Amino acid sequence: MPILHLWTQRIPNSWSKRLECPVDEDSTYRNTTWCNRDLIPIPPTRRTWTYREYAAYWIITGVNATSWTLASSLLALGLSISQAMGVIVGASLLAALLAVVAGWPGSHHYVGFTILSRGAWGMRGGFWPLLNRIMTACIWMGIQAYWGGQAVKIILGAVIGPKFVFWRNTLPESAHVDEASLLSFFVFLAVFAPMLLVAPERLRIPFRVAFVMIACTVLGMLVWALSANGGAGTLIHTGPTGQGSKLGWNTVYGLQSVVGVFGSGCLGQSDWTRYSKTPNAALFGQIVTAPIAICVTALCGLLVTSATAEIYGEVLWNPFQLLLAIQQNSLSAGARAGTFFAGLGFLASALALCIVTNSVAGGMDLAALYPRYINIRRGSYLITIIAVATCPWQFVTQATTFITVLSGWSVFLSPMTGIVISDYFLVRKQGLHMGDLYLGNSSSAYWYSRGFNWRAVLAWATGFGPLLPGLIRQVQGSANGSGWDHLYNVSYFFGFFVSLLLHWGLFRLFPTERQTGDSPFSLVLDSESRSDGSSDQEREVIDVVDEKDRSASMLV
Repeated sequence: MPILHLWTQRIPNSWSKRLECPVDEDSTYRNTTWCNRDLIPIPPTRRTWTYREYAAYWIITGVNATSWTLASSLLALGLSISQAMGVIVGASLLAALLAVVAGWPGSHHYVGFTILSRGAWGMRGGFWPLLNRIMTACIWMGIQAYWGGQAVKIILGAVIGPKFVFWRNTLPESAHVDEASLLSFFVFLAVFAPMLLVAPERLRIPFRVAFVMIACTVLGMLVWALSANGGAGTLIHTGPTGQGSKLGWNTVYGLQSVVGVFGSGCLGQSDWTRYSKTPNAALFGQIVTAPIAICVTALCGLLVTSATAEIYGEVLWNPFQLLLAIQQNSLSAGARAGTFFAGLGFLASALALCIVTNSVAGGMDLAALYPRYINIRRGSYLITIIAVATCPWQFVTQATTFITVLSGWSVFLSPMTGIVISDYFLVRKQGLHMGDLYLGNSSSAYWYSRGFNWRAVLAWATGFGPLLPGLIRQVQGSANGSGWDHLYNVSYFFGFFVSLLLHWGLFRLFPTERQTGDSPFSLVLDSESRSDGSSDQEREVIDVVDEKDRSASMLV
């Protein structure tokens, strides 16, 4: 029984009906405790994304501050510039391949990670990976919203001028945020909130606009920096500062870290590929656009940082900090105009990135906790509210143990990626009994043992368990090149492949009924899932696969 069921039982029936998620007019489905409009396989009328949208999606995902600063992270590990760029190219290609594999179920069965988890972990066990994603979505939403606020701060500084740029801060140092940043953060949220009203299938045009703006911003900053400095500067000639086996292990760690940064996002790739107009619509964006966007952004970040280091006398890897430093040094008409348009580009990027990586996926995961009352839109607003409550500036503006743990969270997520891929390709052989993914009883092929699949639990624990000592040593700062530390250096690959193979092997040793095969999506409503209070004896099968799908009305 979904998590919120007991709570909603106390709501008076009249209010309970009013609070239910909207249902399309003349729909062929109903809200149940396992199903609503956003969780069913996407019908043909809502499959609107073409290769253009997925190209824009990956430019938004690849062209951001994270990619911009990749080279700095690798240089800190002792790599040379050429070695760092080689690692970035290799990691981006691996991430692209992972995106193709993880997104394949969505583009062929039109369901997201939320529903696929039910097949892999069991109808009740599937809540566990969702809770993990909800937690990380809330934290990263807050952090990305903070950087979106910094983009607003740059824009306001360019428009208002010295009064805003040199605003005297009266907040105590313990707040870890200044008044201008705090104001800008809430302005960003005011701009962002209305965007959550737009359904994912209707985000095509906004994403295209965001992709053009951020691409022009990055290229514009590159041209300006190289022109203003008369070249790229000396930073690009940095040689390796590490040597021997330590440099080798750091290179491996850098490779898996970059893969982990984008691979964790690939975990929910099916959340977006399920909107694809054709089964292969996402491939161009995943295979071509993704690695190009990541590599070009990393190279631009390196060149701009190298050039501006000679202009301003300090190395500023973060593009937001660079633009703020420009305003601190000069508020000429040219500087104000340049930082305004750059801030506008990064604002568009932050808005789109919050939706792409957090609000939609996290909203759908929240919807699965109780579909009758939460859909993607309501879930997205809940994610945003929780993100604000975390006070994200506490994480961003100071080095904390929490951030170290959060950056190493892929040790828990990479096994989940391996499990969902193993389940779909190796165990199910790309076949799903779609209706059973919405049945909360023993008649479901994915009920296993009281709704839990012990095979997935064991595979997941085996995938991350051996990595915990290395993570703890990393957090404590006591890593010294031991065996545990070396294992942690390949944590993403280890967790992914160990869980993938073990999950498959356990199903080979302990198969289940209807383990393979394919069947259409039929929603079976019984006394647990019906909303009209019918008796236990009454059962109704509603076939929701209708190629003549009626137009879906956009309801709040």
